[in-house]
Amino acid sequence: EVLASWNNSSPLCNWIGVTCDRKQESVISLDVGGFKLAGAISPSIGNLSFLRSLNLADNSFGSTIPQEVGMLFRLQYLNMSFNLLQGRVPRSLSNCSRLSTLDLSSNGLEHSVPSELGSLSKLSILYLNSNNLTGKFPASFGNLTSLLKLDFAYNHIEGEIPEDVARLTQMVFFQISQNSFSGVFPPALHNISSLESLSLGGNSFSGELRADFGDHLPNLRNLLLGSNHFTGAIPRTLANMTTLGRFDISSNNLTGSIPLSFGNLPNLRWLGIGVNSLGTKSFRDLEFIGALTNCTRLEFLDAGYNRLQGELPASTANLSTKLTSLTLGENLISGTIPHDIGNLISLQALSLETNMLTGELPVSFGKLLEMQVLDLYSNAISGELPSYFDNMTRLQRSI
Repeated sequence: EVLASWNNSSPLCNWIGVTCDRKQESVISLDVGGFKLAGAISPSIGNLSFLRSLNLADNSFGSTIPQEVGMLFRLQYLNMSFNLLQGRVPRSLSNCSRLSTLDLSSNGLEHSVPSELGSLSKLSILYLNSNNLTGKFPASFGNLTSLLKLDFAYNHIEGEIPEDVARLTQMVFFQISQNSFSGVFPPALHNISSLESLSLGGNSFSGELRADFGDHLPNLRNLLLGSNHFTGAIPRTLANMTTLGRFDISSNNLTGSIPLSFGNLPNLRWLGIGVNSLGTKSFRDLEFIGALTNCTRLEFLDAGYNRLQGELPASTANLSTKLTSLTLGENLISGTIPHDIGNLISLQALSLETNMLTGELPVSFGKLLEMQVLDLYSNAISGELPSYFDNMTRLQRSI
């Protein structure tokens, strides 16, 4: 229906999605994103030599990206995301020297990322995520000194991150999660102080994190390192990242105590440290909960599947009233559930299963009207099921 305007009875520059230069009447922008188009992208696209912006996103284009796209030497913006494209990322794209944004995400592109793209000196946004790309991270990408955002997530890229990445000193977003990268935490990333979001989750990174980790990335808001093979302790210097809002290092092989310095992160909203081997077989293992009461924005806390011992502290009830999910299951926690647990009025999921908790459910539980998931099995909790459970109408699972 939208393309009904694309006919010989109306001037090309009046077609929906087409923008022309008023003086030369040349097509400078083609925006057909979400037009429900299908088929192959015609090689004739290369004849639009004045094109500055090309948006073909969110359609059903198949086949390969034509090499002729590389003839668009004036192109600044190229978006072919969310299509059915296959084959290689064309090396000819390196001819588009003015390119600032390149988004080929969410397709079926294969083979390695062309090293030739490292010549695109004006490139600021590069999204190749959610494809079937293989090979290694191109060392030539260290030449992309204008790069602000890079996303390679959900591919099959392997190997170590090259030291050349250290030259990307303006980058704020770096996401390579769900690939097959390996080696230690990339030392080059410690040099990029501009980083705000860093995601390395779902790879095979290993080794210990540097003790001074938190001294090098002062602007970091999101640090996602889950599902790797990191060992050693959580660096206490993370407390120096005062802008940190989301930290996930779950599903690794970490040991030692949970830093009390997490309580010095005023913007912390999401803390995932579950599925590790954290704990010191000490009654002090749960002291971090008291420290986290300073984090008034905390919404999510997962420390389940560790080796934490000691009694569940009364300070648990003083965590942020914005907390929606609290997971401490599969540990060695004893004692009773704090009487004032009902203070956590936003709580939707509470997992305390497979511990050594005793006593009865506190009366204040009846205040948790947002509760949807409650896991308490494999404990020694006694007493009858309180009548206030009838008022917890959103409860979907209670064990």
